[in-house]
Amino acid sequence: MSFKKNLIRARSHIVFMLALLTAFGIVITMENMDFENRVSARVNIKNDTIIEIPESRPLTSEEREWAKIAWRYFENNTIDETGMVNSAHKYNASTLWDTSSYLMGLISAERLEIITKDEFNARVVKLLDSLAKMPLFEGKLPNKSYNTISLKMVDYKNRPTAEGIGWSAIDIGRFMVPVNVLVWHYPEFTDQVQQVVNSWDLDAMVKKGSMYGALRENNKTQYLQEGRLGYEEYAAKSLQLMGFDVAEALDYQSWLKFIKIYGINIATDSRRPEEFTAHNYVVSEPYILDGIEFGWDQVSKQFSNRVYAVQKARYEDTGILTAVSEDNIDQAPYFVYNTVFTSGKAWNAITESGEDASEFKSLSTKAAFGWHALYETDYTQKLIDAASKLHDVEKGWYSGLYEKTGKPNKALTANTNGIILESLAYKALGPLLKRKQQVVASK
Repeated sequence: MSFKKNLIRARSHIVFMLALLTAFGIVITMENMDFENRVSARVNIKNDTIIEIPESRPLTSEEREWAKIAWRYFENNTIDETGMVNSAHKYNASTLWDTSSYLMGLISAERLEIITKDEFNARVVKLLDSLAKMPLFEGKLPNKSYNTISLKMVDYKNRPTAEGIGWSAIDIGRFMVPVNVLVWHYPEFTDQVQQVVNSWDLDAMVKKGSMYGALRENNKTQYLQEGRLGYEEYAAKSLQLMGFDVAEALDYQSWLKFIKIYGINIATDSRRPEEFTAHNYVVSEPYILDGIEFGWDQVSKQFSNRVYAVQKARYEDTGILTAVSEDNIDQAPYFVYNTVFTSGKAWNAITESGEDASEFKSLSTKAAFGWHALYETDYTQKLIDAASKLHDVEKGWYSGLYEKTGKPNKALTANTNGIILESLAYKALGPLLKRKQQVVASK
């Protein structure tokens, strides 16, 4: 039989083999592309910005005075009847995030011996009692805001709302940090903590490894995935300690995108606000909280190093002291996100609705204290030298310093003063969830 006839008879087999090889080729190419993307992300993660982390040390007498100033905010803003604390000076409302900052500030004040154990116990008992009484959004989870006197659900203008305005998964995740601290290190409060948390339907905010918030608008409730790179992983860590499947929320690489600023690979979230309804902010706060409360993991440590290093680089380039985060401000629009990167721009400052707020760019007091506690470098000393003047001895720490005018941003908040107390406690004792015993300072 001739070669030509054999070729004709075998043509169907040849076509099949060629198709099979082509399919294998496509699969291998796609796998290689995916592998290259994953390797690229991992290389960028491992492309170390190395910063030496100092050991804990006793506070100086000046630092102890700073802690006492922070605690005065809470003395001035605690509601005796409920044990709740105002989120801003004399403003009778609070979110669960602000309540968490108060609790972490309270724990820090006790550990630094700024308050007595008896005062600590009394405050925790009263606060947990009020949290157990508060009405829940749709009977499931804490509303986004409450009146600190009446304990009623309110909107963000502190107006009562019988139905509520929704819940924040990120705020609830933040609250689980002091919950874990209390259960592990102050077991005498375990029954009260369980009374609060067991009345919440935490399953309602976790779905397929992600966290979901609720938003009530126009008499309808929407359930939306909540959290972006930095805050998402931070909030998920405490929920994981509670036994919840938050694998997607903990995965730094799911939506990871790198932006070079001053030659430094800054981790950003690739989810666009036009498509996913929420802005992506690269700010200091989630990385600072991760470090001072949990102690960083290898990824959050690297991302934090870079977020700090790029702010130092901006100072070296412009002469502007840079420690950016979101903060209340003392004038309209009253809350601004000062960022390393958001909405496609480096060093962008915007409102929650995405409007330009460049004129309110600020050095954040809590960020200055947090970075100094974590790194204690020559640059963080410059930040502290500037931030240490931003206070009222009788009221607490101001939120920041405006870049444009050089004037203080005199907003006084639970979050700023709570994080300053946490930062000082970390400096003396290490990560707050670990509770390392050490002499905090000579009195």
